[in-house]
Amino acid sequence: MCATCGCGHDEVHVDGHVHAPGMDKARVVQIEQDILGRNDHMAAHNREHFERADVLALNLVSSPGSGKTTLLTRTITAMESPAMVIEGDQQTSLDADRIRETGAKAVQVNTGKGCHLDADMVHRALHDLDPDPGTTLFIENVGNLVCPAGFDLGEAARVVILSVTEGDDKPLKYPDMFHSADLMVLNKSDLLPYVPFDVDACITHARRINPGIEVLTLSALSGAGMGGWLDWIAKRRAPQARSA
Repeated sequence: MCATCGCGHDEVHVDGHVHAPGMDKARVVQIEQDILGRNDHMAAHNREHFERADVLALNLVSSPGSGKTTLLTRTITAMESPAMVIEGDQQTSLDADRIRETGAKAVQVNTGKGCHLDADMVHRALHDLDPDPGTTLFIENVGNLVCPAGFDLGEAARVVILSVTEGDDKPLKYPDMFHSADLMVLNKSDLLPYVPFDVDACITHARRINPGIEVLTLSALSGAGMGGWLDWIAKRRAPQARSA
C-alpha cells in the first residue's frame, strides 16, 4: 500500500490528503507516519551503506515516457567508471533488459500495483548487486511524479527528468517532486523546435518551488548536452561532494 496516495486501493484524495472509507482521519495519518517512519529508518541505513562502500546512489524520477531509460543507457556507455542500475517498474523487465545490453548489471524490481520504490526494496536489490567501490548506482524509479517524492531511498541526490513534450508547467503541478529534487534534467531538447515548451518559464517555475535546484538541458537521443550531465555526475563522485 502506498501511504501517500493509496494507488490500487479505494482511497479518495482531497486537498492532498488520503481519505479511506471506514477509517477516520487520525488513523490514516498515523498509518502514513508509521510507513514513512520505517522507510526513513531504512533509507538512513542505505545511505550509511552507500557512503561506507563508496557508492554514489542517484534516484532518477519522472513521469512515464520522459526518456529515463534512454538517458541511462547512453550515460552508462559513456561513463569510464562502473555503473549499476536498480530498475523499478510495475510490470515487465523490458527496461532492465535494455540496461543489461550495455553490459551493466541491473536488478529489476516489479512493484505490481505499487507506484514507487521504497528504501527496503532498494536495500534488498542492493544485496543482489553488491557494487564495488567507485560504482555509480542509478535507481530508476517507477514513472510517477507524485508518490516517489515522499520516499527517501538513501540516495545522494534526486534527479527529476522532464521531457519537453510534457509541458513547462509540470513543476507547479507537481511541486513536491521538484521541491525534493537536486537536479532537473530537461530531456528531448531536440524536439524543442516542434513543441510549445518554454524552457525559461519551466526553469522559473522550478526555482519558484525550489530555489536551489540545478538545471541541465539535453537530448539523450541525439547526445546533445550529455557532457554537462556526465560532468555533473563526476562532480558528485568527487570526495568533497560525497562528504558534504
